[in-house]
Amino acid sequence: MSDGTLAHTSPSVRGKAAPMARLSGVTLPLFSLRTADDWGIGEIPGLPLCAEWLSAAGQRLIQVLPVQELADGETSPYGAVSAFAIDPVYVGVSSVADLDPAAIDRVLAGAGREELARVRERAAVDYGAVRRLKRRALREGFAVFRERELDRDTPRARALFAFVEREKAWLRDHALYMALRHSHDGFGFSTWPEPERDRHPEILALASAPRDEGKIGTAILEEMYVQWLAHEQWARARESMRGQNVALMGDMPFIIGGESADVWAHREQFRTDVSLGAPPDAFSADGQSWGLPAYDWQAMDADGLAWLRMRAKHAATLFDRFRIDHLVGFFRQWIRKEGEPGMFVPSNEDEQRARGDKVLRAIIAAAGPGAVIAEDLGVVPPFVRETMARLGLPGYKVLPWERDHNFMPYAPRSFPPLSVATWSTHDTAPITQWWYDLEPWERERLAALDAIPLDAPEGERELLLFKLLLSSGSDLVLFLVNEIIGDKSRINLPGTVSDRNWSWRLPRTVEALRDDPEVASRLAKIRALVATSSRMI
Repeated sequence: MSDGTLAHTSPSVRGKAAPMARLSGVTLPLFSLRTADDWGIGEIPGLPLCAEWLSAAGQRLIQVLPVQELADGETSPYGAVSAFAIDPVYVGVSSVADLDPAAIDRVLAGAGREELARVRERAAVDYGAVRRLKRRALREGFAVFRERELDRDTPRARALFAFVEREKAWLRDHALYMALRHSHDGFGFSTWPEPERDRHPEILALASAPRDEGKIGTAILEEMYVQWLAHEQWARARESMRGQNVALMGDMPFIIGGESADVWAHREQFRTDVSLGAPPDAFSADGQSWGLPAYDWQAMDADGLAWLRMRAKHAATLFDRFRIDHLVGFFRQWIRKEGEPGMFVPSNEDEQRARGDKVLRAIIAAAGPGAVIAEDLGVVPPFVRETMARLGLPGYKVLPWERDHNFMPYAPRSFPPLSVATWSTHDTAPITQWWYDLEPWERERLAALDAIPLDAPEGERELLLFKLLLSSGSDLVLFLVNEIIGDKSRINLPGTVSDRNWSWRLPRTVEALRDDPEVASRLAKIRALVATSSRMI
């Protein structure tokens, strides 16, 4: 049994992994969170309330999808314009000290209140409307802050500049990039005039003393202010969750967008002459081209993988643990130049093995012990999982996909402790729906793992499926929040572009779900299953 704490000894980079506490957790995209005072999207201050609610189901970890800033018009959390900046749409407006009722009245003048009511009631996130509302609110907050704090050099003003100094390795570039991008109607740096596109010294100097540089300086300082608010709210939310003994887990995308602040600031470390993608397979004869840059490993090696180390260290300041998306990409990248066939880089197994080992050791060292989890789903060469085992990195076990060569499912009890077991991911339907999408023989074989009656009533069967997952040998099991509440919606349908992707919200506020007797009863039953699985509750 667990000793009742979230702390655990972590694996040595050299080899043996010490056991982690056995936990059950929930994957809940932050954009899906719904609270009584949100502005049409989940907000950072709502995380502790959500943690308290999910604790009733014995859940001791919440995993969010990437929360980095997106460009206007983008909805996928894997298409960010920054590897570091938190998206301002997640800032809790009601928690901003500079926005008193009078300031909110100014923000919502005219049709603002009707628009706020509309986005709050929507079943899906309206990113465009939410972003416009939040941008107006945060601009008003900055104006108040500038008058009341900056111009008087108050302790809060000094706290902002202390944050800027502490995070200057990425923040100055990001604030300058976003200020310039907004000045060019949201277009990325490749379209800018040469001095801005190529980071001439007089352009970079704008971020050194933004208070003295007129309109663009004001915009830069506003970007810094917004990131300060976001990171301060995040730190408070994480501390509150720790007080509830609920861990916060994040998700680190493999690569960053080509028109991002990071590629603009570290262009020499990325290959923008190629497109990252996936090799040919049964579903794509020519392979896939994702339109993303690739890492230039030779350039990154020159400074000891400093950017990746900085990225991992920053993720560890936001999260207790984080998942590395598309882990195999750190071993080999499938790249293609326009009009040419694709290829793996590095090209041979020995070099791929060495590359992955080197990169993962750097990430683990920067993030700290026990912080990193690897997404190793899909077609992954055996040497990738050999490296994971050697470095003590947990991988994923998605139950419907865990089968032997005869398509017989593996019993979850056989999963190694150093793994994450789940029925589904954000790219699949939740098991509440996926169960019906499986072939009859697949359902029969999965049900046979724990003598689950195929004709059991839906709610009873779902609980039996949860019990099967919780019986896993994996130290961590993850449910989608959809499954916890019995919802059948999916978060994303890969290979499609739709306003349904990345926009699902909880059907009701956390407060309403918490106070619903039927939901409370379901959560209590899940909690009892967690307790019988020797996991911390």
